[in-house]
Amino acid sequence: MNVLSVERGLSKNTLAAYRRDLQSYTRFMMRQGKTRPDDVMAADIRGFLLHEKQRRLAAVSIARRLVAVRVFHRFLQAEGLAHENETDKVESPRVFKALPGSLSEKEIRQMIAAPNVRKAAGMRDHACIELMYATGLRASELVGLGMQDVDFEAGVIRVFGKGSKERIIPFGRSAAQSMRRYLERSRPRLAKARAGETAFFLNRMGRRMSRQALWEILKKHARNAGISTALYPHIFRHSFATHLLERGADLRALQEMLGHTDVSTTQIYTHVDRGRLKRIHRQFHPRP
Repeated sequence: MNVLSVERGLSKNTLAAYRRDLQSYTRFMMRQGKTRPDDVMAADIRGFLLHEKQRRLAAVSIARRLVAVRVFHRFLQAEGLAHENETDKVESPRVFKALPGSLSEKEIRQMIAAPNVRKAAGMRDHACIELMYATGLRASELVGLGMQDVDFEAGVIRVFGKGSKERIIPFGRSAAQSMRRYLERSRPRLAKARAGETAFFLNRMGRRMSRQALWEILKKHARNAGISTALYPHIFRHSFATHLLERGADLRALQEMLGHTDVSTTQIYTHVDRGRLKRIHRQFHPRP
């Protein structure tokens, strides 16, 4: 894992996922009696992937498992701990990218209105939702936000995303108002005696919020708002990207705000609203 962290600059969450992948892989091989690297053949690796598929693991997760196994075996071969790299004989499973789900603008308004802003926790939750939708932050980026990362005068936040890559994202007046209210009226009450805590968003104990706590908060407000769409923190990121593109945002600018290394990752959002494309075609094509 140190190799992945130092040489590839992978995030802590990605490293944790790879660690779980390799733990599953080594447990499987131990059950098969494969105790040494050179005992493992390509057929054994395919058997592991099939086992994961039978466990109903998502295709994208199986593909990630294979990536972790490939890196592991390349490391073993480079260190002289294995003579062959059998993963070279294993084809990657085909992964079809599912179109990301998103909330409608009406549902976003319902989510923003759901928290009780008369309470300290409600003001915090309102600010979280406003900022996630305003910037497209990942859940880990939101809870990782520090007091020093928010510049109200410039209207931007500084974020360290995957691979610790830094990016600057603007936010609008609505988010700014909600965040200022949280800082002035809610955060001091949540911080209590923990004056040294630098996290922007705090839990009831005055400590940095966790991703799991954020997820539970969002699900609670979705229930209160009567939203039936399956809700998870990343859906605000998808909604941010989808709504910007629907209103004519530049793809390259969106790529920079989302922190995507490759624009092809951002392009998936151009396929989300097919109805809009049909409307444009009917409106502007000379033979509709």
